[in-house]
Amino acid sequence: MTTARAVTKHQRIPPRKARLAADLIRGLMAEEALIQLTYSQLKGGVLLKKTLTSAIANAETQLNIPRQQLKVKEVRVDCGAVLKRAKSKSRGGRAPVMKRTSHFTIVLEAQENK
Repeated sequence: MTTARAVTKHQRIPPRKARLAADLIRGLMAEEALIQLTYSQLKGGVLLKKTLTSAIANAETQLNIPRQQLKVKEVRVDCGAVLKRAKSKSRGGRAPVMKRTSHFTIVLEAQENK
């Protein structure tokens, strides 16, 4: 099986929230996954859609596989760098604010026509 992949790094969304959108498309055909992410209300859906479109373009240009034969084999949302900030509290104290980032990986594989 031939596979095409796309990686997007340092997206400003916590991985836990992005995984909600990733669960929507896991195991679907590529065109169905695009439709799911297009009509999703999640911020992670918009960001994952860009990565999915890139993976489809990689498969079409580099491997000459039509988009109708592509299936989502793997969707991974990994933790990225954490931007550490602080919020002022009473009596001169401070509370940490962790601004988390995510890395997206989408792997598509070609399905044979039956």
